[in-house]
Amino acid sequence: MKRMNITLSDELVEFLEKKPNKSRYIAEALTEKVNREKKEQTRRILIEGYKNERKEGCIVNEEWESSTMDKWE
Repeated sequence: MKRMNITLSDELVEFLEKKPNKSRYIAEALTEKVNREKKEQTRRILIEGYKNERKEGCIVNEEWESSTMDKWE
């Protein structure tokens, strides 16, 4: 663990003064925020991958359809 000095708004300081364990509260809040950001980043990566795979799938499907239709004609 490391100790840090940070600057907070008066409003946040007033809120934190009511908490019995300020360090733990801040650490838990930051952990939740980091986890949400990681989850959102993973979601964006998955969406982008899906879009890329979908485009590839459409191309393969078009190629497959054209080769199948050629044999039927």
